[in-house]
Amino acid sequence: MNTALVTGGSGYFGELLSRQLLDQGTCVRIFDLNLPGFTHPNLDFFKGTILDRHAVKQAVAGMNKVFHNVAQVPLAKKLDLFWSVNKDGTQIIVDESVAAGVEKLIYTSSSAVFGVPKSNPVTENTEPDPAEDYGRAKLAGEIICKEAMQRYGLDVAIVRPRTILGHGRLGIVQILFDWIERGLDIPVLAGGHNKYQFVHSDDLAWACIAASNVKGFAAYNIGAAEFCTMRELLQAVIDHSGTGSRIKSIPMAPTALAANLASALGLSPLGPYHSLMYGRSMYFDISMAQKELGYAPKYSNSQMIIETYDWYQANKGSLAKVGASHHKSPVKQQILALVPHLLWMIPG
Repeated sequence: MNTALVTGGSGYFGELLSRQLLDQGTCVRIFDLNLPGFTHPNLDFFKGTILDRHAVKQAVAGMNKVFHNVAQVPLAKKLDLFWSVNKDGTQIIVDESVAAGVEKLIYTSSSAVFGVPKSNPVTENTEPDPAEDYGRAKLAGEIICKEAMQRYGLDVAIVRPRTILGHGRLGIVQILFDWIERGLDIPVLAGGHNKYQFVHSDDLAWACIAASNVKGFAAYNIGAAEFCTMRELLQAVIDHSGTGSRIKSIPMAPTALAANLASALGLSPLGPYHSLMYGRSMYFDISMAQKELGYAPKYSNSQMIIETYDWYQANKGSLAKVGASHHKSPVKQQILALVPHLLWMIPG
């Protein structure tokens, strides 16, 4: 029977990936500091940190495949952990996968490795150029995986997702949904005409599993096939909500400067990556994944944000009970709570 280790398997995406693997008949072992939010006859759990080599060695033992998802995300804003977890932790999981004879390692990277692209669409041949520490640390993880492939023959697939949405996704998007539900105004940068691609968590999980079944090193850029501008995306969920929120455009440069200052002072949950990308275009050419994996995303940008909003509305009463994962947990708005009240002064 196929066996798979899912690092970070109790996090938002890791848990969804684990469920898909189990549905396909794979025996799954989750390696995480937190218990998963579900049980299954073919699921077991190893508690540990990715920086504990002995724990990683035990977790990897007997596994055919390793899906490496553990990461410090931009929301965490802890520079030392970006590097220790995203780089050093990846080195440990790669080393122990080699030692254990793992058949395939799938590394969930990030579109942040490309920073602000000079042109779109971004392809697998686009040269990575991260613009902040989260992206740099994720790129360091990619390099570690490639070196293990070259030196030791470890079979690796690198999967780079666009920003993830889907049922259960909270984090920064929970702030947006709270404002829309209350009918508050929503800011966009420089008109919001930047084309911005997302990916549904179910589509991403499918792509990771498909990549695990292909032999030989490859990197795949994964996103929605149908996407639109940031303004159009927000208008879709506003129209769906019927709350009367309005979109207000604010200038990019001073807003990014203020956002980064507030973040540095600990007054905002946003990280440098959020202010860097919110007003800029970023989308993948997904033709390689379509051709080699048979990737056929089921969700458009608008469909996935509406589904995510509906899940939020249906479950907001129990959000405080959600676990420690940044993408599964509510976010304190801090100084951002003032933004909608300042936007009313801007003509709609």
